[in-house]
Amino acid sequence: MRMARQFPLEGDKTFLVYAGTGTDLIFNHGVELPGFASFPLLEEPGTRAILAGQMKALVDLTREMSIGCILDAPTWMANVDRAAPLGYDADRLVEVNKDAVSLLEEVRQAAARDDVLVSACIGPRYDPYADIPPVTVEDARQYHAAQMHSLKDTSVDLVTAYTFNRPSEAAGCILAARDAELPIIMSLVVETDGCLADGTKLVDGIDQIDAATDSAALFFMVNCAHPTHFAGALGNHPRLKGMVANASSCSHAELDEANELDEGDPIELGKQIAAIAQQNPSIQVFGGCCGTDMRHLKSMASELA
Repeated sequence: MRMARQFPLEGDKTFLVYAGTGTDLIFNHGVELPGFASFPLLEEPGTRAILAGQMKALVDLTREMSIGCILDAPTWMANVDRAAPLGYDADRLVEVNKDAVSLLEEVRQAAARDDVLVSACIGPRYDPYADIPPVTVEDARQYHAAQMHSLKDTSVDLVTAYTFNRPSEAAGCILAARDAELPIIMSLVVETDGCLADGTKLVDGIDQIDAATDSAALFFMVNCAHPTHFAGALGNHPRLKGMVANASSCSHAELDEANELDEGDPIELGKQIAAIAQQNPSIQVFGGCCGTDMRHLKSMASELA
């Protein structure tokens, strides 16, 4: 019998996530990521073990801090257009997505806890920071359907769409998840001014997406931005229940050009996250994105305790 899981929204329990695995792999483990994709690492035993180790470290930290965690499968770029340049076709991607979930299921089973959730990462169709034509809601719905259906029969508790910055694509992705009967968290990315790439205010973007999807997402988060970028943009919005912060306060363009990791100040980051949490009490999910490691996450958890 499958264990009953604790979910955010079902109480006031805090959950921790770690979405900074890519920069951790590159700068701290010396692992090369083809096109910044992590999923090819599943194919080699050595790098597969590193992926599992990152999530095990999160499980261990949250056990120590008596909080829950969400384990994200390395599938952010395991969609057709992002994976094609790496030599992966649609059929192969189905197996990749399933294999990524199975790896984290092993980590979860070893933890034997009801507050460890397994999620699959969903990424946007294109580089979120590239200048691309507008995407319609229906086009996004059809595009993301393939990855959603590859995950439908796995053991995932939910999917998490990270680093979306166009409300139309975010809405289409949510509808694709609903079509596949998968609970979804939608995480939006903001620029240094706290707005989406097209200038839409974060809270307005959330309202637009909810209106287009009948509020089908479990809730929203913000990720891949520093607290100084989004602290004033959250507005205590009741649908915004997570923040997954970058270590660095640099802009996305500056980070993209950087040759060295900017790990910021883990202690200060924890304090900043805790201060925002006090002003936005509906937030239950916290975590680290680019440039972070377990030091940053432990600092957050300690300050939130």
